[in-house]
Amino acid sequence: MDLPHYLDWHGVCQLAEELENGRIDDMSGHSKWSTIKHKKAANDKVKGSVFTKMAKAITVAVKKGGGVGDPNMNFTLRLAIEKARSVNMPRENIERAIEKGTGKAEGSELAEVIIEGFAPGGVAVIIEAVTDNSNRTIAELRNLMEKHGGRMGEPGSVMYMFDRTDGEYKPKYPASGDGQEEKLGQFMEVIGEHDDVQEIYANLA
Repeated sequence: MDLPHYLDWHGVCQLAEELENGRIDDMSGHSKWSTIKHKKAANDKVKGSVFTKMAKAITVAVKKGGGVGDPNMNFTLRLAIEKARSVNMPRENIERAIEKGTGKAEGSELAEVIIEGFAPGGVAVIIEAVTDNSNRTIAELRNLMEKHGGRMGEPGSVMYMFDRTDGEYKPKYPASGDGQEEKLGQFMEVIGEHDDVQEIYANLA
C-alpha cells in the first residue's frame, strides 16, 4: 500500500482519516476482508500514535500550569485539549492525561524539550518534544538531524528568528529553503515521525 508522506501530527491525522474513509487504495489481489483488516490495523496504529502524542502534550500542559487541570484556568491546557478533540481523542484518555499531570495518576515523569537547529538549506527549525528521558530524546533527534542534512543548534541559536504567538512559533525572517525542498521535506517527515516530537516550526516563506 502506497501511503502519502506528511510532515507532522496534522498529517498523521489526515492519514488516519483517509484510511478510515477508504480514500487510500490497498494492494490489488487481496480479498475484501484482507483489505479491511489491513486498513484497520494501519488506522489503529496511526490513531494510537496521535493519541499518545496528544496525551503527553496534555500532561505537560498541566504541569507547566502549576498542576492546574482546569482548562478554563490553564490556557496551554485548553489548547492541548482542543487539539486532542480535533483528532477525536476519547474523553477518558484526555481525563487520564490530565490526572497524570496533576499527580492523581501514576506514570513516568514527562517534561517538555525545546530543540533549536537547522534543516537542509539553512532553514531554522524549532522542535517541540515531550519525553520521559530528555537526554535520550535529544541524542536521538541530534542523530536524525545530522543523518538527514541538518544539525542541532545551541539554545538561542534560532529562537530570535521567531515570534511566539497564540502558542505557536511564527517566523520573523522567512527563508526560501535554497532549492532544497525535497531534502527539507524528507527531513521534516523523519523528525515528525519521532514518537516524542509534538510540533516542528520552520522559518519558511
